[in-house]
Amino acid sequence: MENRWVYFIAGILLIAVLSFFLSTGIFKQSTTSQPGIKKLQVTVSFYPLYFFSSQIGGDKAEVRNITPAGSEPHDHEPTTQDIARIENSNMLVLNGAVETWGDKIKDNLKGKNVKIVIAGENLFIKELVKNGEKIQDPHVWLDPQLAKKQVQKITEGYVEIDPANTIYYQDNQKKLNQKLDDLDNQIKLGLKLCKQKDIITSHAAFAYLTARYGLNQVAISGLSPNAEPSAQRLVEIANFVKQNNIKYIFFEKLVSPKLSETIANEVGAETLLLDPIEGLSNEDMKRGKDYFTVMQENLKNLQTALECTL
Repeated sequence: MENRWVYFIAGILLIAVLSFFLSTGIFKQSTTSQPGIKKLQVTVSFYPLYFFSSQIGGDKAEVRNITPAGSEPHDHEPTTQDIARIENSNMLVLNGAVETWGDKIKDNLKGKNVKIVIAGENLFIKELVKNGEKIQDPHVWLDPQLAKKQVQKITEGYVEIDPANTIYYQDNQKKLNQKLDDLDNQIKLGLKLCKQKDIITSHAAFAYLTARYGLNQVAISGLSPNAEPSAQRLVEIANFVKQNNIKYIFFEKLVSPKLSETIANEVGAETLLLDPIEGLSNEDMKRGKDYFTVMQENLKNLQTALECTL
């Protein structure tokens, strides 16, 4: 009986001691013993900026894309909730020339402690004329070398708002730049020996890509994927395809493939996907797709359409 009481008292003492150690955190791992470090809040306007900002910010930033998955960003307008999110962010990353709401939100942020990064600033060298007005081409992220310049601007933004982690952000930038250089080299080699140089695209999103790799873009629509081409333009495209023996017409994921399919049917060509990476669907992201995997798929389809020797 006495032994039972001894064991009982010893058990109570053991529980008390364990409770003390647990409450003081002595048995906790070092990663959880410190108060949670608050992550930087970064808001971006659409997918490529989300990917680049996430890669650079790593585990020190929570990056949120205000363009819903699977949505086309050209005509997207931020909701009231998006605006509140932006105003409570440490940094807002825009591309420029895509966000019709960009100037307005910049005015709203005056006096607020939100760093604004325009990742495409001073990079827009391509432009189209619409109704007598020059319109800048925003699709610089499709050229890996111009994408590196966007990455540089985003990195500078992180360093400005969080200088204590400068080395961390710059290391992430170096890793991302190396991947972009590798991609650039893969595309150069992959498109080095091709019978064709002309690509027919659903909208004029690929001028930077084609300029970098010596190709010629012939776009059905203008810079906005939702722009309706004239009947005359469709006839011109069909004639160009026939005259140059083009076998493939490119379409995109986030907009209707109808125009590309119509021309393909008219001239006896096939259709292929060429993705401007303006957004990924939830399904794409669940399957592990990202900027680099989509660019690899684009390269593969370009090689098919241009009849490249691998």
